[in-house]
Amino acid sequence: MQLAIIKISGKHINEFINTDKWISLLKYFSTKYTEIVLVHGAGKSISDWSEKLGLETQFINGQRVTSVKQMEIVAAIQAGVLNSQINAKLNANGFESIGLSGIDRNTFTAEYFNKELGFVGKPNLSGSVLWIKDLLKSNVIPVFSSVCKDASGNLMNVNADIFTETLAVALNADSVFFVSDVDGVKIKGNVKKTLIEEEIINGIVNGDITEGMIPKLNSCIELLKKGINKVWIGSQIINLSSNKKESINGNGTWIVSTDESEYELLKIA
Repeated sequence: MQLAIIKISGKHINEFINTDKWISLLKYFSTKYTEIVLVHGAGKSISDWSEKLGLETQFINGQRVTSVKQMEIVAAIQAGVLNSQINAKLNANGFESIGLSGIDRNTFTAEYFNKELGFVGKPNLSGSVLWIKDLLKSNVIPVFSSVCKDASGNLMNVNADIFTETLAVALNADSVFFVSDVDGVKIKGNVKKTLIEEEIINGIVNGDITEGMIPKLNSCIELLKKGINKVWIGSQIINLSSNKKESINGNGTWIVSTDESEYELLKIA
């Protein structure tokens, strides 16, 4: 069985809901992977609703500072409206999917990062993932928002990239794709086709890598360390080839263990 986890950024969700591009992409993915899981963020929508309700939006190292009131917006928009819209789109186009969050079946419990961020945490596996695997065996696409809970049952805002990392490790995914509106990771103004851990750390230190790209790339490093070595970030998905080596001509960056890796463009049917 081949499992791909695709994380859709909040900036990309409108395209998912309002165009057929993603339907074509997922149909092609289903010919390459026997199992697919989607994880989605909601960044822009949460910021828009916060502004409408008079709440200040603040980020620290790419993480949204989250008060009780903002947590209610996160849950309503990400786990509610957007998750439902994604599932409606999928089920109307021949897929079977189910809307889920990190709260369901006590599978994940979030641990607070610090008081400065408020209700923001890192998810830890606290239950079994067998029920998720059973859904996948039934050809159901789980669609996860990254909203979680703490040990006391308080709602927690979890960065969707970090949640993707935890979920991918728990499910032993073969590939992880972080799809956003960026054409890859830029170092000194140039998009890198491949990136190793040392370059990521140096990029964060010298300021080439900033804001939301920081938790995303830290998650990528952890995925590599935990044995998931097909990790990609970009806007036009490319796929790993095991039998030939070509230059990458798509819009994205592979996060790799070494400089030498074999890749080819994933063509959408």
